[in-house]
Amino acid sequence: MTALQEFYGFRTQPFNITTDAELFFESTSHREALASLLYGIEERKGLILITGEVGTGKTTLCNALLERLPKSVRTSLILNPYFSDIQLLQAIVEDFGLETEKKTRLDIVKKLDAFLIDLSLNQGNAVLIIDEAQNLKPRQLEQIRLLSNLETKHGKLLQIVLVGQPELKENLLKYELRQIYQRIVIKYDLRALEFSDVKAYVDFRLEHSGVSGVSIPAEGYRMIHEFSKGIPRLVNLLCDRALLLGFVRKEKVLNPEIFIAAMEEIR
Repeated sequence: MTALQEFYGFRTQPFNITTDAELFFESTSHREALASLLYGIEERKGLILITGEVGTGKTTLCNALLERLPKSVRTSLILNPYFSDIQLLQAIVEDFGLETEKKTRLDIVKKLDAFLIDLSLNQGNAVLIIDEAQNLKPRQLEQIRLLSNLETKHGKLLQIVLVGQPELKENLLKYELRQIYQRIVIKYDLRALEFSDVKAYVDFRLEHSGVSGVSIPAEGYRMIHEFSKGIPRLVNLLCDRALLLGFVRKEKVLNPEIFIAAMEEIR
């Protein structure tokens, strides 16, 4: 146990910038996004689009989704799609646990199609999640559109979740990508936290980590919200620095002076 942990009595760092699904905070917007994802997957809607600014918790949302999906749902998660269109296909099938004898587009798609049909016949479902999807090139997006065509009369064989920054939606609105955009059945823009959510988020993180004796005055919460603009990653950054300064000063009351100093250090 570090001296910082001993001073505050926490089991884990409360404001680590991680994608731990256990630290998924269900603000109104995050809860709606998760519900939209679960609905779209269960009802086999095919293409789903989730967008949000940097630091709003999109990757944590993806991990929370994976935790909540039933075992009958097979998943493939692509975190950084910096591949060619063929390499992206290969990464997808490998993450589903499939092996292909050849590395051609035809062989990969045939293998994937057979896997999805067999899964569907056994009452299963499959989800492909692509994070940082704003980095997808037009050729890759066209390949994803073709994958979205795989279906039976009961619904889509592959549910595809595209997760990315707002420019992802801007890219999809381009004329040459209208075919894929028109196929997106569910679209959700992840919003920043409101003031009440910021307070609840900070308290949730502290409680989850087992912090004892830490107090944040109302003005401190206001400063956190004003600095972060409701972006969880910036909330974490500021609160982590404030805890460090509180430790250095041997103070468990994180007063406005501590937050001012923390903001100055970050800036």
